[in-house]
Amino acid sequence: MSIMTKQPGQGFQKSDLLRMFPTFVWKAELRPEIHQPINDSILRTLGELGAPLADLMPGESWQSGHGMHELDGFRAVADCIGQSAEGVLEYLKVGHASLKITGCWVNVNAPGAGHHVHNHPNNYLSGVYYVQTQPGANTINFLDPRPQTAIIRPPITALTAENTEQVVVDVADGMLLMFPAWLPHSVDANRSDRTRISLGFNLMFPAYAELMAQPLWAPGRRP
Repeated sequence: MSIMTKQPGQGFQKSDLLRMFPTFVWKAELRPEIHQPINDSILRTLGELGAPLADLMPGESWQSGHGMHELDGFRAVADCIGQSAEGVLEYLKVGHASLKITGCWVNVNAPGAGHHVHNHPNNYLSGVYYVQTQPGANTINFLDPRPQTAIIRPPITALTAENTEQVVVDVADGMLLMFPAWLPHSVDANRSDRTRISLGFNLMFPAYAELMAQPLWAPGRRP
């Protein structure tokens, strides 16, 4: 696609800007009558499992095991993830029948807790579904995946998609995000007085999922 930026200077017949190699984040907002029972089911199941939803220390976070999508209380949200994945594949014009959830876990962040910059190796797509957010704990950061852009940093007059090195996305209960698994992202420290609860997940083509796509970290508390 060619986009005219401005009138060319003297001696130029025309001047175009060619956009290449985009990165995307797919955002879907579930209707309240859909996401409220889903979130209630997730919280109820976590309570039955003894998850530390209220007794974490300030600055502490907790992650569940990787197989939460296999529990009955998570079936509805897993179905929504599958539907969204189909939409992403259609948008990308990927000719493959389906994607498989290779890992699905709960993130609980106490006040003061965040998550460092990371990506999700050995998967095609990753995503987040939001169960409990509030002002001060309702954003996620996506970082420029091209390290070469940090070599020269001239002053800029306005932030644009072409010159920014970080995009902050506002999130809310019942929102689902999906993005390439290689895209670096982070979560700022929870600045509210309540826990922030989200559901992370990975998706991969089934032929790859058998061997390579399990998360590379262990569940449990972290300082």
